[in-house]
Amino acid sequence: MSATSNEVAATAAILPFRARSERRILLSPPHLTGGEYASVEETLRSGWVAPAGPAPQAFEAALADITGFPHVLAVASATAALHLAYRLLNLEPGDEVWAPSLTFVATVAPAQQMRAALRFFDAELGSWTLDPALVRDELGAAARRGRLPRVVVAADLFGQPADIEALRGACEPWGVPVVSDSACGLGAVQRGQAAGRGARLTAYSFNGNKIVTAGGGGALAADDPALIAQARRLAAQAREPAPHYEHETTGFTYAMSSVLAAVGLPQLAALPERVAARRAVFDRYRDALEGLPGITFMPEPAWARSTRWLTAMLIDSRRFGADREAVRATLAARGIESRPVWKPLHLQPAFRHAPCIGGAVAAQLFEQGLCLPSGSALTPADQDEVCETIRRCCAARRWV
Repeated sequence: MSATSNEVAATAAILPFRARSERRILLSPPHLTGGEYASVEETLRSGWVAPAGPAPQAFEAALADITGFPHVLAVASATAALHLAYRLLNLEPGDEVWAPSLTFVATVAPAQQMRAALRFFDAELGSWTLDPALVRDELGAAARRGRLPRVVVAADLFGQPADIEALRGACEPWGVPVVSDSACGLGAVQRGQAAGRGARLTAYSFNGNKIVTAGGGGALAADDPALIAQARRLAAQAREPAPHYEHETTGFTYAMSSVLAAVGLPQLAALPERVAARRAVFDRYRDALEGLPGITFMPEPAWARSTRWLTAMLIDSRRFGADREAVRATLAARGIESRPVWKPLHLQPAFRHAPCIGGAVAAQLFEQGLCLPSGSALTPADQDEVCETIRRCCAARRWV
């Protein structure tokens, strides 16, 4: 989908209603607490910079308290955490990995690189996350074919948690483990538990745009201590306990540095306030824009509490009068960053040969979906400017 140049020009032409400064309104900029400076200075003065020492240990303990997972490993990125998860579950070339189509590529990139056979699944409209009913039905068909997946991967979406309980209920009768890509879900709640809780292994992200950031980094969490112990070994190049460098297998340089952990520690402490701020941003958008024709917002199912990491809305161009891309381009012309909802993986050239069960829901969400600036430090004045720009898009299309 793309707007024509005439559509964009017609919409943008009406928008010099107030001069903009050079400052941009960003989608999800980092929001520091101020405590990061002292935390990093203390770490540097201690001499710990490598992935060892008190800061990573404290970071892991704090994350365990937040998520309820008793065993946590801090790593270099959520992608590294997912790679370790696939490795721990003995993923081999040709094994099937089932995943949502509506997610970021990192959910499945490590599996693709390990030469797994990917199979994508549609989203459910009530949450926009992986549809457990489709997985349940397809597992029965896969059993009849004699080819069950090695793993089913769920993914939290824009702060919305996947329904891990329903997915486990579908998978456990067949002995198929569930992995949760909760890179976007830290602070969210599903069925009374933290996002990702209940999965065999769960990955979290602390990238620069996340609700809690260390400027990078991730974590792998599990209930099983043996899994995290093995992940810790693999993340440190699989070095055996010997005075020399002894290796029975190969590993990775995946552990989180002390400096990143020091940045992340004050951020973790501020998580409840960050979630409250993002949900307030969502509420203001909904109150300001919900009455426009053709505008609806990402739903929140009764079993979940989203962080609203990103506020995502749908634009029905037939009713609104401009499509998603025209609105995005108009916002961009005013220095306001927005982003389409993820392009479904089954529509990505990199996965052109992977089958997809369903896909129409994910395709529609991509066609109409737009993520708005959602930072926890977003000012009401900046948010008003976003809303006024969107309202003018609707008015402009009606007047053309």
